[in-house]
Amino acid sequence: MTDPIADYLTRLRNAISAKHRVAEIPASNLKKEITKILFEKGYILNYKFVEDGPQGTIKVALKFDPVSKSSAIKKLVRISSPGMRKYTGYRDMPRVINGLGIAIVSTSKGVMTDKEASNLKIGGEVLCYVY
Repeated sequence: MTDPIADYLTRLRNAISAKHRVAEIPASNLKKEITKILFEKGYILNYKFVEDGPQGTIKVALKFDPVSKSSAIKKLVRISSPGMRKYTGYRDMPRVINGLGIAIVSTSKGVMTDKEASNLKIGGEVLCYVY
């Protein structure tokens, strides 16, 4: 697999479209950080890191509206890819849907949202947009 982050986002998208309650994803440190951000911002219900085998897995409990059965995550878009990396400075940080969504950025201080990176005045690689 050449792009594990794209695989992570695709597994979440597929689980959402199939209305699964839990998505099971192979773990890595970067995927764990992205999962923590999704939980902190309220896009997923819960998560659990399971240490089985050399890699481990991440179990993500997806969040759905009980009335309309729609997901809290409307769209997951991969921005930077292995073939074409997208970097940004803190002054040019992208605004996702005019501030309603989040951009997940990998910086020298770790993985964080676009707002946190702007407040710390650091740029980095824009991994994905979530809204």
